[in-house]
Amino acid sequence: MTDPTFRSALQLAAAIRSREIGSRELLDHYLARVERFNPQLNALVTLDAERARARADAADAALARRESWGALHGVPITIKDSFETEGLLTTSGSPTLARHVPKTNAVAVQRLVDAGAVVFAKSNLPTFAMDWQSYNPVFGTSNNPFDPARTPGGSSGGAAAAVAAGLTGLELGSDIGGSIRIPAHFCGIYGHKPSHGLVPQRGHIPGPPGTLGETDIAVIGPLARDADDLAAALDILAGPVAEEATAWRVQLPPPRHTALREFRVAAWLDDPLCPVDEETRACHRHMVEGLRAAGVTVDETARPAFAFAEAHRHYASLLYAATSPGLPREQFAQLARAADAAPTDVHNDSLAFARGATQRHRDWIVTNEMRHRLRGAWAQFFGAHDVLLCPVTPTAAILHDHSEPFPQRVLSVDGAVRPYTDMVMWSGLIGMALLPSTVAPVGRTRAGLPLGVQIVGPYLEDHTSIRFARALAEVTGGFTGPAGY
Repeated sequence: MTDPTFRSALQLAAAIRSREIGSRELLDHYLARVERFNPQLNALVTLDAERARARADAADAALARRESWGALHGVPITIKDSFETEGLLTTSGSPTLARHVPKTNAVAVQRLVDAGAVVFAKSNLPTFAMDWQSYNPVFGTSNNPFDPARTPGGSSGGAAAAVAAGLTGLELGSDIGGSIRIPAHFCGIYGHKPSHGLVPQRGHIPGPPGTLGETDIAVIGPLARDADDLAAALDILAGPVAEEATAWRVQLPPPRHTALREFRVAAWLDDPLCPVDEETRACHRHMVEGLRAAGVTVDETARPAFAFAEAHRHYASLLYAATSPGLPREQFAQLARAADAAPTDVHNDSLAFARGATQRHRDWIVTNEMRHRLRGAWAQFFGAHDVLLCPVTPTAAILHDHSEPFPQRVLSVDGAVRPYTDMVMWSGLIGMALLPSTVAPVGRTRAGLPLGVQIVGPYLEDHTSIRFARALAEVTGGFTGPAGY
């Protein structure tokens, strides 16, 4: 076949089924690319080449017997190192798990395997997936394939870099604060944050190995070079865990529309609370002009009926509560003392974290009720609009910055100093409401860095945002790989 490097996962699966290429041949192609390009990217950190070759050989043999394992039969894929993988080192970037080799796959990993995928490597991330850059003391720093001086994002940064550089057919990521969406944006690929609750989290670290419960806001979703891959992967991944499948199933509705001009589009592309830079605004302006030229109605004034600042305040409180179980006991105690000692009229980022992480359950219930009121505003908004377009972060991929303490890092937005936590403002707005969000590439900066856009859809109407991402490529061109790969 012609060079398979940047083909979509579905195209690769079709080529394997038609015998245009073998699974083993394709796997060896990707392994050769990993050997050539991964040293400069450090996107993939643990290889499982021999077992993968054996499975790829079995996939080819099965096809010879006219047996199909599923939609991803024989397609080589990689998995973010926060997901437990049977017999394969799974560290979540932490020295405490540097020798952790699970005996079973995470539920999401097993579903991809059951669909025929060939898992051959794990991708890098920040320690316990807790940063918007991907580096850790176990495996070091991952670099962006468009500029190695910049981060590919986090926490699914190694995943996005591997997809963008043509080192894998598909990736599995996770997201609680933009961890699928930010890397997709920074690396110029597609990523989907599903509606909360659609894809089981069991086998994801964090929480600790063996955790059975679901984490608030957190989701599991795919990263790919084509929007159709997101839809196919979501259909594979979505559904209850086994003990709940006795009573219910997932049947996602089809997209509201298929043709681009049929979509009712709203655009919220900048806000004083979290301003975006001039190049991002210009790229998004060009996108909107292209949509209008294609006959799409775009409303740039429509907003859900709440204040951005209010939504972010509730998101931060829920996020800090959701991630607090991972804090060491003594740190949690210190935060509780700080929260209790501070006057109620004093507010800053450090206190917000302390209060959110150590809040009483009564306080969480109050905040959760406010979240559901905001979700009601979103539902009303999506009665009049099919999708909302909004930024992912204020800028394109940032330069590596591993300075500590983490909260004191800053961003430069058109020369203005902004808090590092602006990285999560736009993604948190969506995550707090549990909504689906698809990131699609829409352009480049003058320096050639990718820029993406969030396509937000109604709750459980994930296929609407994914379908719009596919249609948007008619205007923006979709994925294009980095030079030199």
